[in-house]
Amino acid sequence: MKYVLVLGDGMADEPIEALGNRTPLEYAATPAMDEMAKHGEIGIVHTIPQGMKPGSDTANLSVLGYDPKQYYSGRSPLEALSIGVPMKDTDVSYRVNIVTLDDAEPFEKKTILDHSSSEIDTETSTVLLKEAVKGIENDEFQFYPGTAYRHCLIWSNGKSVDLSLPHDHLGEVIGPYLPPEPFLSMMKHSNEVLKNHPINIERKKKGLNPANCFWFWGAGTKPQLSSFEKKYGKKGVMISAVDLLKGLGVGTEMDIVRVEGATGGLETNYEGKADAAVDALLNRGYDFAYIHVEAPDEMGHQGSVEKKVKAIENLDSRVIRIVKEKMDASGEPYRIAVLPDHPTPIRIRTHTSDPVPYLLYDSTAPEEHSWKYNEKEGRLSGNDIGTGPNMMKHLFEK
Repeated sequence: MKYVLVLGDGMADEPIEALGNRTPLEYAATPAMDEMAKHGEIGIVHTIPQGMKPGSDTANLSVLGYDPKQYYSGRSPLEALSIGVPMKDTDVSYRVNIVTLDDAEPFEKKTILDHSSSEIDTETSTVLLKEAVKGIENDEFQFYPGTAYRHCLIWSNGKSVDLSLPHDHLGEVIGPYLPPEPFLSMMKHSNEVLKNHPINIERKKKGLNPANCFWFWGAGTKPQLSSFEKKYGKKGVMISAVDLLKGLGVGTEMDIVRVEGATGGLETNYEGKADAAVDALLNRGYDFAYIHVEAPDEMGHQGSVEKKVKAIENLDSRVIRIVKEKMDASGEPYRIAVLPDHPTPIRIRTHTSDPVPYLLYDSTAPEEHSWKYNEKEGRLSGNDIGTGPNMMKHLFEK
């Protein structure tokens, strides 16, 4: 038996008037998921532990089967694992977004417009990072480039400070959410260096948001995770464009499959992820593939109904359909689970802790229902499997 889990980041949502009071998942054309729902199981699962923030870090850790209340040590350290940052037990890691602020003065009166600087590409973002850290990087503060707008700061012998998440405050004046020193000085320095950088001047000419300021958040210490294979007896691969998920894979000793053209954005290489999963399962001796697609979450943060619907349709037609068809053609028995990690409602452009719908299909035991896969029908099914770590058990033990 082979196992696949497809995670549509932030895919769940709320009913939207413009979609006829349907959610993007209800509205989107998702024939592959709906066909599996007719012959499988749907329900809801609570991925965010009570009292914890609804982040992709806690949620994906939970879905992987690791209780965040036991294993979570912060978001940025997981990303640091992915990019090979050497962390000491006394280090504290921080995520560094390169964000878009407007031109208001003084600094405290600026508004944050975009947490991803128009989904800036890794190469361009890295150039800007290296420019902006000149004069602030030293033995105490070391910066490391990551993927797209996401980078890493290691504070040697530092302190863990709870800082505001940039995507929680889009469209707001930043003054109430600014960090204490030393972060504030580094933010102001980055803005001075980047606001008139030639790259950003060209970006504005092209209608792109300038990447003009650092934003620090996601503090944490070196994680202490256990082996996924030892925990479940399954040899697994992690397939994702984002450092957080790759870091979870590294921390749980799963192998990482890096797919060319996988960006974490709407135009990511969906087919490449699907093909990589099938190849790992059928040709390379793996038992389990975790396929993470970031695009629905990014479109939720952007507040774009149209693009979120498109991201969900891409997930269905360009990942799930391909995996199912190729697994069916192989004759290899398999189970596939599909779910979001958390909702990212268009209305608020950030995460919530509401339970999410799951879909579970077993090629060896097709059932017969009239269900479709979405939030409403997940609730109506009456199936509630409880907390997030139960999802992995349910996939392996059903």
